[in-house]
Amino acid sequence: MVVAIKEFTEVAHTAAKAGGAEDLRIAEYPVAIGIQEPDEITGTVKEFLFDKIIDGLTKPTQGAGSTATGTVWNPKEIILRGTLDQVNGFFGDKEWTDGLPVIPPTIERVEKFLRFTNRSPDEVIAVLPQANLKAVPWNIAANAVMAGCRPEYMPLFIAAVEAIADEHYNLENIGTTGTLLPFLLINGPIIRQLGIEYGGQLISRGPNPAIGRAISLIIRNIGGYRPGRNYMGTFGYQSVFALAENEEESPWEPFHVEHGFDRDASTVTAGGTVIWGYPPAPESRPEKSGAQATLEMLCRELYKKTVLHSLPERGEDAFPHMITLLITPPVARSLADAGYSKHDIREYLYENARVSHRELEWHTKYSFAGSMTIREKVEQGLFSEEYLVGPDDMVRVLSSPEMVHIVVCGDPSRNRVMGFDGVYVRPSTKEIELPANWDELLREAREQRRRDHGF
Repeated sequence: MVVAIKEFTEVAHTAAKAGGAEDLRIAEYPVAIGIQEPDEITGTVKEFLFDKIIDGLTKPTQGAGSTATGTVWNPKEIILRGTLDQVNGFFGDKEWTDGLPVIPPTIERVEKFLRFTNRSPDEVIAVLPQANLKAVPWNIAANAVMAGCRPEYMPLFIAAVEAIADEHYNLENIGTTGTLLPFLLINGPIIRQLGIEYGGQLISRGPNPAIGRAISLIIRNIGGYRPGRNYMGTFGYQSVFALAENEEESPWEPFHVEHGFDRDASTVTAGGTVIWGYPPAPESRPEKSGAQATLEMLCRELYKKTVLHSLPERGEDAFPHMITLLITPPVARSLADAGYSKHDIREYLYENARVSHRELEWHTKYSFAGSMTIREKVEQGLFSEEYLVGPDDMVRVLSSPEMVHIVVCGDPSRNRVMGFDGVYVRPSTKEIELPANWDELLREAREQRRRDHGF
């Protein structure tokens, strides 16, 4: 039995079905959450909800029964024959597309992708919530075909599905009304091998847009997320995006090496962000070095574009939260020349990213439904006792320096930084498994493109 507003009844049914409770009872709350006064809420509960809640808790259910049909999935079954327009119309009506035209996932096209993995076509890579459908190489490849990807991207998608399926990534919460947008970070030799962009305008060039789109379709068609049904971003969603780290121009070790992988390994990291805002441009001043200006600006990136009330939380019950900072190569070099490592930057941000107790108190009490005072959070163990200070005292924004991830990428001629607030999700990194004949397959793919395109 749950209480939900009208627009979320389908979300509730979908989540319940994924958890094995297909006969969920729902009492529909008729007014938007958070806009009523306390006495109005009481009146609404008495008039519209009380009897429904009693009935839901006391009356017997009909029972959903088994929905199994006994049919066996045949991946080579032809579901439609027709023109490109007919295919796109049919797929659109089924909500299998993102509203844009797709490449038909024919058997021939899918099988080209499967040559680039050692996994069998029906091997279960993961089970993706909320639909709890099996992600196997065949349907992963079909979505990648639809997105306009090349067959040689297939190993990357296998690893990416493993990453978004990781329990720490928390895919089941991406449907938040806060519009959580997944993204992929790619590291290692595969960046050069596949021509993945890491410089200026990186999410919009080369294979990056198609790679991001493929993950969007996988989340839609295997994860079962549909905008407006259980993918509930209040103002909609941008497309999932992909980017690579500029390992050659970074003065520090690459992201994947920081996290325990060999430098020669290729990895994909699934991240998430609820914010894509203006990228500030730190500059040196007569009274302040470029490095110092950058560090102070990064501090502001942490608390000006985040769900501030949850950043300092700690412990098992803490709100999942990660910050990813994108830094262009010139900015990274200025920091490194001033003696700062990635570890030093994280420590600086942990110590110096601060707001007044008064401001944090406002966020904890008023910026999120059901929030508490700082003292209540301390009593529950979510905040440490260092937050029990005066209203004008400054308090930390971060609960740990390890919450911050730093990636060097973007325009190599610009002084820009960007902060991503990864509310609800924690980054998950997986190594990309390449087939034994990877180099040979790449050569064949390049030669085939030259023959197909005449260059």
